[in-house]
Amino acid sequence: MELGLVGLGKMGGNMRERIRRAGHTVIGYDRNPDVADVHSLEELVGKLKGPRVVWVMVPAGAATQSTIDELAELLSPGDVVVDGGNSRWTDDEKHAAELGEKGIGFVDCGVSGGVWGLENGYALMYGGDAENVAKVQPIFDALKPEGEFGSVHAGKVGAGHFAKMVHNGIEYAMMQAYAEGWELLEAVDSVTDVREVFRSWQEGTVIRSWLLDLAVNALDEDEHLERLRGYAQDSGEGRWTVEAAIDNAVPLPAITASLFARFASRQDDSPQMKMIAALRNQFGGHAVESAGESKK
Repeated sequence: MELGLVGLGKMGGNMRERIRRAGHTVIGYDRNPDVADVHSLEELVGKLKGPRVVWVMVPAGAATQSTIDELAELLSPGDVVVDGGNSRWTDDEKHAAELGEKGIGFVDCGVSGGVWGLENGYALMYGGDAENVAKVQPIFDALKPEGEFGSVHAGKVGAGHFAKMVHNGIEYAMMQAYAEGWELLEAVDSVTDVREVFRSWQEGTVIRSWLLDLAVNALDEDEHLERLRGYAQDSGEGRWTVEAAIDNAVPLPAITASLFARFASRQDDSPQMKMIAALRNQFGGHAVESAGESKK
């Protein structure tokens, strides 16, 4: 099938390649002309045959809103817009209503896989009407990992991004647990090879995971994480997860504590946050700060 893809950054560019490898046609637009296939959204829409599917992969908030506003004026009834960025689920409801007034469908899709998704596939959580999801299904099938799992129609509009938000909240807590354990091991004299302790956990233990594998990768590159500052940003989804927990009276002590730990990292050079920063760089290519950089 044909797909229009808006946003060809670290995630979007690799997604374009993976979809093409599956035999589909992708026409990509990005503000960077060096990576774009077309020079405008209007040109992108004009090159697609109806019913069109346009996947938006740009930063949440104003960038997503302006892109959807422009597409609303360019697309036709029966076309579908997919928001694959990290939008807040409440924005999805708004976007679906706005596009629905013009007969244009909307699907929200949480995407996980980071810089590894091109080869490993992307975990996909999507929300929307079954009719609109069906129009996008071949693309979901191309992007997901091989095998039975890795893709889910999570529910109504907003369900995909809500599920991805909770996923990221869990990710926060898991990274924090590995980071705290690493700092404690580093603090005692009796443990002389912390990196190899972490490596030993990769097989046969109940805490083995892809995040643990990435932690070992980070320690192989910088055994004591001496080249990193203990400073970690948050994408916003951790905050939204905690806010949703409050709204629904659901206790999330571990996830909430992990979010607050990131706030603390911006006040001191935290050893734990060196591991968090290293893990975010390993799985998502997120920027890190060297130990010599000063806080802004």
